[in-house]
Amino acid sequence: MTFPLTDEQQELAATVADFLEKRSPENEVRRLMEAGGAPDPTVWAQLTGQLGLAGLVVPEEYGGGGFGYLDFALVAERAGAALLVAPLLSTVAAASALMLSADDELKAGCLPALAAGEKVGTLALAEASGSLEAAAVQTAVESGPAGVRLAGEKMYVVDGTVADLFIVSARTPAGTVGLYAVDADADGVSVEALQTLDMTRPQARVVFTDAPARPLADDFDAAGLVDRALATAAILLAAEQVGGAQRCLDMAVEYAKVRVQFGKPIGSFQAIKHKCADMLLAVESARSAAYYAAGTLDAGDPDEVRIAAALAKAHCSTSYTRVAAENIQIHGGIGFTWEHPAQLYFKRAKTSEILFGDPVWQRERLATLVGI
Repeated sequence: MTFPLTDEQQELAATVADFLEKRSPENEVRRLMEAGGAPDPTVWAQLTGQLGLAGLVVPEEYGGGGFGYLDFALVAERAGAALLVAPLLSTVAAASALMLSADDELKAGCLPALAAGEKVGTLALAEASGSLEAAAVQTAVESGPAGVRLAGEKMYVVDGTVADLFIVSARTPAGTVGLYAVDADADGVSVEALQTLDMTRPQARVVFTDAPARPLADDFDAAGLVDRALATAAILLAAEQVGGAQRCLDMAVEYAKVRVQFGKPIGSFQAIKHKCADMLLAVESARSAAYYAAGTLDAGDPDEVRIAAALAKAHCSTSYTRVAAENIQIHGGIGFTWEHPAQLYFKRAKTSEILFGDPVWQRERLATLVGI
């Protein structure tokens, strides 16, 4: 499937790629990850203020650009290629969930700050067990004289250590699971950094103890909102995975042209040619899946969004991990070293594979959705 891009989309992609080439080179990625994964304040301000990327899909009435999700998929793809150390995907995922809310006051109070990059948002959906299933949600909310209060624990919260706003899945006393907005600096919120394989993307354990929260929707709409938020996050991450896989393919092909063995570039050997061809197929098919899924978000059909999200996340995760591993193999011994960037992409691929549902979980979900 082909996706012809408009001149404006191509210009957007080129602008972001040029910016990240200058502001997110490998040495800067390593510096930020070794410092804990917080973004460079100047770069973050340029990404969100000068380029407006955090608010790209936010409606203009809330200070955003009013663009579509396919437009942001192009941005996410370039961010993945550059291993961008910044909470861009997290903030857009949180803003996307808020955009679905029926609470106009909540949207007016939160979306402009997220769109401008003045606040960082993130989703907190995985329980302490790591499960994303609605049936496994133990984080609980109750309403009382002091308002809505939330208690529980969330794991693997991407960019949780730098977030200002959490969008949290929680269960009401009636058993309904919905989404709730919680300020990171509110009483009863505790954040603990996790040690992860991928140091370019910080994750956190977040504990809520009688923390003040605000529902994004009433009980009637809550279940669909959680499902849509998860699907949107999976699609955004799938697009980012495509960018990382493309960069691995580019590295492998370039190395195959210059690495000489037995008097010939290794790219002239059939085994290497076949590897590169298979990598190209994996990248292009992943790109088609991610772009199609982003397009379903713009079209707005909830059923198609869920199906496309499961397919894209499963396929892009598998493709990225495979291509990143093959890149290391083609580079040989040097590809296994800390000094070479190949290992950074492989670690990003492995952790991204698990976030928002691993390929096995997504395929099971896809089978259920299509009635297999």
